[in-house]
Amino acid sequence: MFRHTQRLQFEAKPEKPDPVYARKLQELVGGAYGEMSVMMQYLFQGWNARIPGKYKDLTMDIATEEIGHVEMLATMVARLLEGAPATATTKMATSDPAVGAVLGGMDPQQAIIAGGAALPADSNGYPWNGRYVVASGNLLADFYANVAAEAQSRLQTARLYNMTDDPGVKDMLRFNLARDTVHQNQWLAAIEQLREDGLERVVVPGGFEDVEYREHAQTLWHLSDGTEAGAGRWAAGPAPDGEHELTLLEDPVPLGDVGMAPPPDPELYSTYDGSQGKPTGPVMGTETGVKGKIKNALTPDQ
Repeated sequence: MFRHTQRLQFEAKPEKPDPVYARKLQELVGGAYGEMSVMMQYLFQGWNARIPGKYKDLTMDIATEEIGHVEMLATMVARLLEGAPATATTKMATSDPAVGAVLGGMDPQQAIIAGGAALPADSNGYPWNGRYVVASGNLLADFYANVAAEAQSRLQTARLYNMTDDPGVKDMLRFNLARDTVHQNQWLAAIEQLREDGLERVVVPGGFEDVEYREHAQTLWHLSDGTEAGAGRWAAGPAPDGEHELTLLEDPVPLGDVGMAPPPDPELYSTYDGSQGKPTGPVMGTETGVKGKIKNALTPDQ
């Protein structure tokens, strides 16, 4: 259950309308790392959590806060769009190239589709996509993704902060920056807590150390022409998981055979010279079993 409070989490009042900046701000609403993404990501992580208690509570607390962030940004976008594009403004744009160039930077869908308000879309008008969401059921994997999401959100917020001189917009973005900071720290702390509680190992998922090829779980394959890869912590010494020893592998050699797709299904008409012989398996899309045998008997040329 959710309850809605009419007051915004933080003030969202621009000093004056700015339809061009309203389009830019859409990235924080419906972009890949916008507030809609983290809102849905944290909500599904919380709903899918298999253990009650502090981890689920933390996730749902931040998730619910993010709903308020979407509301706050959507309100700011609508206020930035106030009065645009009015008929008089549109006429002026057609007669004044300078004004027309400015209005050319706004998103007409904000007016045509949303009636002068925010859209569930990014700054190019691309609709928000549920594939942005990471909710795997593994808390360590999810919390790592959350740290990255908050880092990207803070980065984009910082860039947008430098793209406006409006004191009201800057005031709201200062608040957003602060919340992105604390959320990064909270997810990082939650990662440490998971390990302290013995619920997760450093590498996701844990428990496969006896299955994986250990000799390939420790080496950095030096495959570029750079010369400094071996100078980092990642190329020498104990691994963060405490179970591997990191090393640099100079001039690694391929371990597999020549990469070549098998002979093609003749009914797919791929270009083929017969050099690999005929297909050994059933033709793609054909029947197998008794039905396939009957069909092949009736059409032996297939």
